[in-house]
Amino acid sequence: MEKEVVLVTGAAGGTQGQTGRHVSEMLLARGTAVRAFVRRRDERSERLRTLGADVVEGDFHDYPSVARALQGVSSVYFAYPVQAGLLEATAIMADAARRAGVARLIDMVMLVSAPDAPTPRMRENYLSEQIFERAGIGAAHVRATIFYENMRALTAATIARDGSILLPWGSEKTVVPLVSAEDVARVAAGALISPLVTPGSSYPVIGDVLALSDIVAIFQRVLDRNVRYQEVPDQVWADVALSRGFNAHAVEHLTRLWQSIRTSSASYRVTDAIQQLGGQPPKSFEEFVREQQAAFKGQPAAMPA
Repeated sequence: MEKEVVLVTGAAGGTQGQTGRHVSEMLLARGTAVRAFVRRRDERSERLRTLGADVVEGDFHDYPSVARALQGVSSVYFAYPVQAGLLEATAIMADAARRAGVARLIDMVMLVSAPDAPTPRMRENYLSEQIFERAGIGAAHVRATIFYENMRALTAATIARDGSILLPWGSEKTVVPLVSAEDVARVAAGALISPLVTPGSSYPVIGDVLALSDIVAIFQRVLDRNVRYQEVPDQVWADVALSRGFNAHAVEHLTRLWQSIRTSSASYRVTDAIQQLGGQPPKSFEEFVREQQAAFKGQPAAMPA
């Protein structure tokens, strides 16, 4: 019997959590046939090819390339980066997947997804989910919170420079839900192949819940240096983020997200999906910082093994 094929979008890995790369590698390690959907071929896609993936080039917004990639595919992992164009990409994928006979689609979305969610991206995620569910392609959703990798991107340069964390997060009592991108990928990989996942299911994924004071203490303990939090105004943070190459869509989303976090009274908890679908306990933020010490010391990041 021919193997069922999983199409993994964002398979080469982008500048954020790189969940597509992790999902590809995890599925390949289990013997699952993977078709890796990449923007262009490079050393990252070549590595996936050597691991056994069928690498195809394509563009989320190019219907013919998406349709070609879906030929013979049974399941899809859909992870669209935090940039403009989500709804068009969703509509293309949903229609092409329906025509191709896809039986399951797992999309990676924000932890909060609702018509009245606090950020534009979260509201788009809600609409994207509705499109996928109405396409009849077995859609289910992995709801991820802030990646540890995002925290690295937001803080590594200033911690390495002078031990500062410059964010508009309010007081050090502000509580933040976080997760490793690898744990999000483990949940997604499990959801793609588990017979227990049903259409419309949602899996919130939180790996650690920390007050900002806890985050500062972790950095101090692991890096063995003084680290301090300094609150900055929203617009100052946004201007710096744009100057560092963050796209405008992401900056607007994050600015609204920071506003929501520092005023939220929500109670967060570590979720059981990582253990149940991912097969192991969640990685803590402290474990992540220990693994990534070089980045917070201003040293070059190691290439994936």
